[in-house]
Amino acid sequence: MRKSLVISGFVLLIAMACPAYASPYEGGNAPEAGRTYAGGPNSYGVDLDIGYCYNYLAAYGSWVNMDPYGYVWCPRHMGYRWRPYSEGHWVWTDDGWTWISDEDWGWIPFHYGRWGWDDDVGWFWVPGTVWGPAWVSWRYNEQYCGWAPLPPGVEFRAGIDFRSLSIDIPGRFWVFIEAPHFLDRDVRSRVLPYERNTTIISYTSAHNNIYVRDNRIINEGIGVDDVRRFTKRDVPRYSLRDAGQPGPARVSGREVQIYRPAFRSDPAAKPSAFLNRDNASRELAPAKVFEPRQQPQPPQGKAEITRRQAEEKSLLQRTQSQELKEMQRRQSEEIKRVQNQAEKSKVKQDYQSRTSQLQKSHQAEKQQMAERHRREAEQARAAKPAKQGKPPEQGTKKQEEKTRMARSPGHP
Repeated sequence: MRKSLVISGFVLLIAMACPAYASPYEGGNAPEAGRTYAGGPNSYGVDLDIGYCYNYLAAYGSWVNMDPYGYVWCPRHMGYRWRPYSEGHWVWTDDGWTWISDEDWGWIPFHYGRWGWDDDVGWFWVPGTVWGPAWVSWRYNEQYCGWAPLPPGVEFRAGIDFRSLSIDIPGRFWVFIEAPHFLDRDVRSRVLPYERNTTIISYTSAHNNIYVRDNRIINEGIGVDDVRRFTKRDVPRYSLRDAGQPGPARVSGREVQIYRPAFRSDPAAKPSAFLNRDNASRELAPAKVFEPRQQPQPPQGKAEITRRQAEEKSLLQRTQSQELKEMQRRQSEEIKRVQNQAEKSKVKQDYQSRTSQLQKSHQAEKQQMAERHRREAEQARAAKPAKQGKPPEQGTKKQEEKTRMARSPGHP
């Protein structure tokens, strides 16, 4: 049975510009990435065929032919508990909140296309041609800020108010951090364990704040005034500039240089090498607990897992404790506002019930994380160094030349 994620409960607008995907924009009406949203003059740089993505990303992961999306890409060497939009940081730009990825390949999958999850192959990226500062939905309150990659099937189209769509995003998609750390450059070390997501989702509100302004896609997400209040820091505004070559975005002064080519759809394009779904299930499924870039021996991997698990345990305990303190603070404030003793008793009873429910949720989170940590430790003990392809910097001269050619904008 297919285990690919099925998204329901919102308007399915299947338009991913993937060769195996039928696009409602066939015929020349598509808003193209790298151009103004309405299809005006190319303002972002060079025009590239979508096949360029196949060549460029092949050095960093595996392409899989997966229904109904066609060719999807699965990154490798991501390390412990990786998820999309978790290694990098946010900056406020002309186009709103823009994701600055730490990954060398991040300028493509975090600004074009969509991310999905499959129980067999893990995270996968569905190619797309429309550039955006970050294709994410948002949730936040006074304690937490969170974002999640928009899943396959959620397409941005002119004439549709994206902010009004009800999008059902699975809990595991969300990346939550404590609100005061939203502007931190090291988001990875701040990400809360998956087990916290369900509770935090119930206490935060959703914001799908992506829209078109002056023919550009804007992602406002969390209000700038809210971010200033959460972080107690100024929020500098950066100007977006086009980089001349592919690679990680560069932040210099008050400018962000990022490579934003205009990708063209090409139904005939396909990766030079790819896995079918059955082969991908066998080769990618052993969801490796660790797969660091330098491929250390298992003992080193086990030490890394132990360290990261200790970090997760500390984050879970600290944020749970803060939530209980916040509950007590609100109770005290509400009691002060009422004069009648009967009303005070009612407030206390209400908060006792809420606190009890929160404590039950916390206990469930602890049990779930302890069980996951146990499974990961067992996997680490049995693990062998990953057999997938070496990172580009470890390849032969012939491989390095092939990778260099694939990254060249002029390469077909």
